[in-house]
Amino acid sequence: MARKTTKGTSKKQAEPKATNGGEQPAAKVEANATLNVLAQYIKDFSFENPNSPNSLRPREKPPEIKINVNVGVNPLSETDYEVELRLEAKADAEQETMFNAELVYSGVFRLQGIPKEAVGPAVLIECPRILFPFARQIISDATRNGGFPPLMIDPIDFAQLYQARMAEAAANPAANPTSV
Repeated sequence: MARKTTKGTSKKQAEPKATNGGEQPAAKVEANATLNVLAQYIKDFSFENPNSPNSLRPREKPPEIKINVNVGVNPLSETDYEVELRLEAKADAEQETMFNAELVYSGVFRLQGIPKEAVGPAVLIECPRILFPFARQIISDATRNGGFPPLMIDPIDFAQLYQARMAEAAANPAANPTSV
């Protein structure tokens, strides 16, 4: 199956304050720093197989699968953040939609002892990294239950996704994300 992946971030985003080489926050994380998962849940989920049973017939050519990934953050308090991992997967073949899956998988995280400048990378890199395997399994099960082979989304480099978003924000200050 041909796959096309688009990755991005959305909602309230953290902007980096100081970095060393653009990879890790320059602030030193305290020894007693913690990141706890308070809850994780499906916030929104949709699976469509609009052309069934025709979409389930054997085909000579594999479908084109497009995957879009977005991460959003909603601060709940000084230490608690809701992180949304949005996965959208669409398969098309011969000008026909085979399936369309949309999932918003969220978690509530508590960050303590983490410097303010490191909160953005923590909630936009580490938190989605924790949520991803669960969201991936939901998409896999849904496509299998929809009559297709399970869609196994490739691992995502959330650090690279974060860096790309910050570079985009730096190049376009008018679209600069809001601090977490």
